[in-house]
Amino acid sequence: MDKNFRVRVICGFALFFVALVAMYTFEAAPFKILYGVFVAVAGIELLSFFKKSSHFKNVILAIVEIMLLVYSTIFINQIDVVQIWYIIFGVCGYDIFAYLCGKQFGGKWFKHSRPFPKISKNKTWEGTILGLGIATGLLAILITALGRTDYIFLLCSPLALIGDLFESYLKRQFRVKDSNEILIKNKFFAKLEILVGGTEGHGGYLDRIDSTAFAASVLLIIVTIFF
Repeated sequence: MDKNFRVRVICGFALFFVALVAMYTFEAAPFKILYGVFVAVAGIELLSFFKKSSHFKNVILAIVEIMLLVYSTIFINQIDVVQIWYIIFGVCGYDIFAYLCGKQFGGKWFKHSRPFPKISKNKTWEGTILGLGIATGLLAILITALGRTDYIFLLCSPLALIGDLFESYLKRQFRVKDSNEILIKNKFFAKLEILVGGTEGHGGYLDRIDSTAFAASVLLIIVTIFF
């Protein structure tokens, strides 16, 4: 197993444990603060893109991304612990099942199995469809089992996909491979990056919360307008 991959796995589990403890203390306030820290570092990573490109179109895209980061922070701070779990489950569930199903079935059902070749060439139709279906289905079962009616959160997985694609498109416009590739050269931020696992092939904080930021922001808009 690749050394950097092992570091990422270990740090990932450690971060999950910290988040779990933070979720159930002081009405999830520590978790919300932790998310805010991630957003702040992700915002700095985003601003660092301008060292490579500063076209007007890129400025607009960056502003949209910053708005998503801000809106998602507002929404995360407004909802309860169960609803936070909905978002985590919907976003991470899609990501995990899409990856596993893509590895297992990618290219077996569809002749042309790359739905987004110019934005995210590794995604497959099989992984995308199955990932969305399984994650959304399990989330629906969870909401029903808890006896709640907030089915609006079933949008989490589809929104996670769109958020991931938007961030991939953003990086392509800025010609940036990983969102941390500029900051990682700074010794201070290099130490921060190691907290979420490794320094090689690690996409950065923006990559970690792009889907969550998009999903939470759109849910905030929907709830504000219709509820």
